[in-house]
Amino acid sequence: MVAALATGLLLSTVAGTALAAGDQCGGASWYGPGFHGKKAASGQRFDQNAMTAAHKSLPFGTVVRVVDQRTGKSVKVTINDRGPFHKGRIIDLSKAAATKLGIRGAGTGKVCITQV
Repeated sequence: MVAALATGLLLSTVAGTALAAGDQCGGASWYGPGFHGKKAASGQRFDQNAMTAAHKSLPFGTVVRVVDQRTGKSVKVTINDRGPFHKGRIIDLSKAAATKLGIRGAGTGKVCITQV
C-alpha cells in the first residue's frame, strides 16, 4: 500500500483504487450456509446469495466497495448485519460476495473497504 498526501486527506492506493482517510483495510471472511434464512442484526433475513456483508459499526444500509488487496478485484455490498467477531477481520461477506471477489475457496482474504 502506497500513501500520498492530497487535498489535505491521506490517500492510499490499493491495487489501483484510491482510498480516503477513514477507510479500512484488514481481513475479510465469509458466511452463508449456517445462517441462510435466519434474521440478521438489521432485522432482514440473511440471504447468502445476496451482495451483503456484516460490519461492526457501519450503519445498516451502507454500501461499501470491497477491494481484494492481492488481485484488485472489487465488489459492492450492502451492510445488513453485525460482525465479524474474529480478531483482525473488518468485514464478513455473504457467500455470493466472497465468490465474486474470489476469496470463497481460501475462506479469508486481505481487503480494503471504502464507502460508496
